[in-house]
Amino acid sequence: QVQFVESGGGLVNPGGSLTLSCTASTSSRGRIGGMGWYRQVPGSQRELVVFIADGGARNYADSARGRFTASIDKTNNKLTLQMSALRPEDTAVYYCNANLIRLGRPVQNFWGQGTQVTVAS
Repeated sequence: QVQFVESGGGLVNPGGSLTLSCTASTSSRGRIGGMGWYRQVPGSQRELVVFIADGGARNYADSARGRFTASIDKTNNKLTLQMSALRPEDTAVYYCNANLIRLGRPVQNFWGQGTQVTVAS
């Protein structure tokens, strides 16, 4: 019910930068609300990187604060994550997430297919 186009993953050296983009769309009743990025490494739970609520409030993980910056284009439902000072421990599959809003309330949560980020020399 929500489709995603994710891009920007890849291999980067420690200390380098990378930008992830995610565009969400829906053909269902309702509209796209809050959007965010999460990440997951094999054997671990998926964890929050940053979430931008429908009203615009941003929630960053401690590990991301000060190094990552998220921005959103609500007209096009495009979420961008600028990552800098990357560390090997940032290596993970990064997943875009979006809420579907109906009658002013989030009713369902959707995930993108994920994009691999690898930080290594």
